[in-house]
Amino acid sequence: MFAAEAATAVSPTGAASSEQSVFGPILLVRFAHVHPGGNIFTVIKQFGTGIIISTAFVHLLTHAELMFGNECLGELRYEATTTAIVVAGAFLAFLLQYISFRFYKARSKVVKSATEKVGSTNGDSSDMSSQKQVPVKEDHMPKLDDALSVLILEMGIIFHSAIIGVTLVVAGDSFYKILVVVIIFHQMFEGLALGARISNLSSVSLGKKLLMGSAFALITPLGMAIGLGVLNSFNGNNRATIIAIGTLDAFSAGILIWAGLIQMWAFDWLYGDLKEAGVVQTGLGMLSLVSGLVVMSVLGKWA
Repeated sequence: MFAAEAATAVSPTGAASSEQSVFGPILLVRFAHVHPGGNIFTVIKQFGTGIIISTAFVHLLTHAELMFGNECLGELRYEATTTAIVVAGAFLAFLLQYISFRFYKARSKVVKSATEKVGSTNGDSSDMSSQKQVPVKEDHMPKLDDALSVLILEMGIIFHSAIIGVTLVVAGDSFYKILVVVIIFHQMFEGLALGARISNLSSVSLGKKLLMGSAFALITPLGMAIGLGVLNSFNGNNRATIIAIGTLDAFSAGILIWAGLIQMWAFDWLYGDLKEAGVVQTGLGMLSLVSGLVVMSVLGKWA
């Protein structure tokens, strides 16, 4: 029972690691006035992008395949169960993003139409001109500094973090010491990735940003509490347990694949700040991206 007893002691450490990493970028922008488009944040954001993508493929997808390949399940009737659930997760993330984008576009058109109508009713050309200057975004690409985009990213991370918390408690004593070190770094890097994206939300108040960060910081200790609660009855070879963990892993992988590849990697490099960045910023961004991919892939050996 060493793992269970130590988990109670290490929970504050894990929470502190998550809090510092997720709140750090938010507070840097707010109080140190670090520019989100500068070199410092380019390094943080691209390292975080590498972390998220590697987490999705190396950690979650691999673990889900191991779960569904467990001999306790027997032979699956549908061999592509894991990847099918991954596709479902990616599709749900896309669907939420798309519906939000269409709703926003429709609302923008209504606001623009109402503005023009007010201007023409007044008959004052100067007033009408000023009314038409109300900024209405007409971008055809959803922006990452949209709260829903970051919430989708956070949803995938939170599912994963809850499983990590449970796993940490129910792990065997022989694996616990290695696992706890790996998970602390794991949560720190994921928190850094999430915090960098939350800090970039220009239309969200500091209080809401901190609330979004708190959800991530508290979810792993919550998962550990759940693990402690079910420790005596937990059976890692139970068919229902294996299916539940495998499904959550695969679903989370799909969400993070969408968020990592589309909202983060493709957006930043093809449509965002790095599209026409200078040589230094581009080099720093590429080096940080590769570093994030490599670091999280190496951690995948243990967790």
